[in-house]
Amino acid sequence: MKRVAVVMGGTSSERDVSLRSGAAVVQGLREAGFDVVPVVLGQDRIGALPEGVEAVFLALHGGYGENGGAQADLDRLGIPYTGPGAAASRITIDKVATKRTLKDAGIPTAPFEVLPRGVETTALPWPVVVKPPRDGSSVGISKVTATEQWAAALKAAREADPQGEVLVEAYIPGREWTVGIVGGEALPVVEIQAPGGWYGFAEKYTQGVTRYVFPESVEDAPLAAKCQMLAVLAFQAVGCRGVSRVDFRVTPEGQPYVLEINTIPGFTATSLLPKAAAKKGLGFSALCARLLEDAACD
Repeated sequence: MKRVAVVMGGTSSERDVSLRSGAAVVQGLREAGFDVVPVVLGQDRIGALPEGVEAVFLALHGGYGENGGAQADLDRLGIPYTGPGAAASRITIDKVATKRTLKDAGIPTAPFEVLPRGVETTALPWPVVVKPPRDGSSVGISKVTATEQWAAALKAAREADPQGEVLVEAYIPGREWTVGIVGGEALPVVEIQAPGGWYGFAEKYTQGVTRYVFPESVEDAPLAAKCQMLAVLAFQAVGCRGVSRVDFRVTPEGQPYVLEINTIPGFTATSLLPKAAAKKGLGFSALCARLLEDAACD
């Protein structure tokens, strides 16, 4: 029986979600026959792991868990871990670096502008989406449709970013789709149908608020295939391995735009990648075990 550690918690704004993901993964791996040791971090450092640990399942969302810090520490320890390595993680945690990499690779992404600290205006017309460039789980993200909403949106985004920068994106009307990647292969597309068309923090983590469906109509099939192809290309462009999730907005005319790449997708009861894996016939325990098969270190 392989002894593995599930690392969760940490200090980011996503700590609570990480703990929920980690608890689910612990149960899933135990059901798959692994000897599992939960490791709950209270700091941004992975020191000595429990004796006999042969691999790490990273369920450490945001911050140190997704910015390459945890990956670099595990590389130094020589312990294989799930998900992308440190270099890819440093790109994907930064939405601006991700968008620039995608643009260089010819992958469509929404028009954007970066506002440094002290810059209070944007050249983009309403509606826009205002985001902290280096956070996740919709923390500090707002949709601005009118001038009176701008100041509050800017303040929320700046407070969530350690450098006080703000990413402003043109709002892409239409549908919200996501594509999970496991072992370099795209999972079925999941469509996110949030109330009012806005998929914020509450819509993500409150069960029953948002509907998740699989776009399987004849009309949607070519577009779903295109999103799967673009997801794999985006995964490759930033140098990912193992597992990631690529989020899209799809216009009414059928043009997909990549929003971002999540290198440690959620594993909670409402999380999208496990839903897509199950659609493909890969149950939760089998998915967790499959990700450990791809565990590696640099």
